[in-house]
Amino acid sequence: MKVALYALIIMTLPVFASAQELYQDVQNTWRAEVIEVSDEHTVTVPGSDVENSVQTLTVRFLEGEREGEWVTFENDYIQLDEGDRFYLNHLKTIDGREYYLVREVDRKGAMAIVFALFAGVVLLFGGMQGFRSLLSLAGSLLVIVYILVPHLVSGAAPIPLSILVAGLILFFAIFFTHGFNKGSTVAFLGTMSAVVLTGILAYWSVAFTGLTGFTSDETTYLNLNTGGQLDFVGLLLAAIIIGALGALDDIAVTQVAVVRELRDANEKLSRREVYTKALRVGKEHVGALVNTLVLAYTGAALPLMLLFALSDSSIVSIMNREIFATEIIRSLVGSIGLVLTVPITTLLAVFLMQKGDKAPHAHTH
Repeated sequence: MKVALYALIIMTLPVFASAQELYQDVQNTWRAEVIEVSDEHTVTVPGSDVENSVQTLTVRFLEGEREGEWVTFENDYIQLDEGDRFYLNHLKTIDGREYYLVREVDRKGAMAIVFALFAGVVLLFGGMQGFRSLLSLAGSLLVIVYILVPHLVSGAAPIPLSILVAGLILFFAIFFTHGFNKGSTVAFLGTMSAVVLTGILAYWSVAFTGLTGFTSDETTYLNLNTGGQLDFVGLLLAAIIIGALGALDDIAVTQVAVVRELRDANEKLSRREVYTKALRVGKEHVGALVNTLVLAYTGAALPLMLLFALSDSSIVSIMNREIFATEIIRSLVGSIGLVLTVPITTLLAVFLMQKGDKAPHAHTH
C-alpha cells in the first residue's frame, strides 16, 4: 500500500503545488539525516510479482522550521543507511494527515568532489588554456541559468532567445578559451551561421514530423504548473539548438586551425586547394562527431529503450512514438548542423584569414 500511496502522491504533486498557494503547510522539502534504520522488510507491489524493500527510518531534520526534531516513518523508495543525508518531502493534507517521503539523496558533497577532480585534470593537462576553458564553461552555465531559463519560464519566444543565448555561449566558449584573434572571430561567425541554419531546419523538422514537445512527466508537470502558458514546441527547438552547440564549436575551431596550418605550411597553395584539403579533414572530423552526437542521445534514452524492448511493439512502432521520434530528430538535425558547419567555416577561414593570423588551438580525430 505504501508503494501505491507514494505513486499516487507523486502523480498528484502538481495539484499539491497549486494548492500550496492557499495552504502554505501543504508541502515542504527539508534536508535530513538518518539516525536509525529500525526495520527492513519486503512487500509485493500490488498487481505485480515485483518485490520492494520497505524501511522504518528515524531521521533528524537538518534545516527548516523543525530543525533538530526527530521523526519516524516508513520508506519504500531509495534505500538508506544510518548516517545518510537526504531530502524529504513533508506533506500535510487539508484534513491534517501528515506524510514523510524520501525525495533525493544529498549528493552535493560527492558532486563537488567529482567536479574538483574534473577541474584538476583540466588544469593539469590544459594549463592556462584549461583555466580559460573552465572560465568559459562557467560563463556558459551562467548564461543558461540566469538568461535562458528565466526568460523561457516567463514566456519569451524560444527560438530567437535560444539563438541569442547560443551566441553568448559561443562567445564565452570560443573567445575566452582560444583568445581574441582573427581565427576565433572566423570560428564564431562560422558557428553562428550554422546555428541559424540549424534553427531553421529544426523548426521545419519539428513541424513536419508533428512533434509537440511533450515527451516526459516533467514536461506535463511543467505545463500544469505554468498554467499552459509555455510553448513546448519552441522549448524543444531551443533544446535542439543549445544541445548541438558544443559539437558545432568543436568542428568550427578545428577547421579554422586546419586552414591556418595549411596556409602557413605552403604559401603556394591557392584558396581552392586550401579549401579542398581542409574539407577533407573536416569530413573525417564530422564522421567522428556525428557518431558521438548520436551515441550521446542514445545513451540518454537507453533505459527507456530497454523498457520498450520488453513490449510486444515492433521497432517501427516504437520509433514512431514521440519520445523516441524527438531524440531521432534531435540527432539528425544536430548532425546536419555539424555537416553544414564544415564548408561554411572553412570558406570563411580561406577568404578572411591571411598567413600569420592566429587561430584557435584545436584537436583532430
